Amino acid sequence: MSAFNIPVLETERLILRPLTIEDAEAVFEWTGDARVAKYMMYSTHPDISTAKAWLSTIPDLENEYTWGFVRKSDGLLIGSGSIRRRPDGIYWSFGYNLRYDCWNKGYATEATLRMIDFVRSEHEAENFVAEHAAENPASGRVIEKCGLHFVKYGEYTSFDGTKTFKSKIYELNEGES
Repeated sequence: MSAFNIPVLETERLILRPLTIEDAEAVFEWTGDARVAKYMMYSTHPDISTAKAWLSTIPDLENEYTWGFVRKSDGLLIGSGSIRRRPDGIYWSFGYNLRYDCWNKGYATEATLRMIDFVRSEHEAENFVAEHAAENPASGRVIEKCGLHFVKYGEYTSFDGTKTFKSKIYELNEGES
């Protein structure tokens, strides 16, 4: 497998573009914010070097598209998101992360719908799965607005093993009648 070529995409209010190491300061705005990182797989970034380290891994990701979300109105990088083909080859999963001051403005839904539309057209994707911490209902609303439906409860643990969350898992199976 190899890394995907990340195209630039647009929505009404956002430009989705590849992230680069030069984005580290803007990325640290949300990865270094404990309010944003609270339910994420990563722990709050302690400094900008952690953001740089993460950004340096993106070009090597396999079966995953990762974008920065740039607000058209002012050119500000306000968040990031990714969508990836799961190892089962059937489902695609996605996630998103926004600066705290950009929450509850519809940006996550707008960007995620565009990511889903892209893999539908580029890969004929029909099956999607997403998960969020049960204590974070706002993320669930984004997932539902993207057309997925709750299917079961689960659990996930952060990359460093310091946090475990009860989760809600959603699916969308467009190939079923």
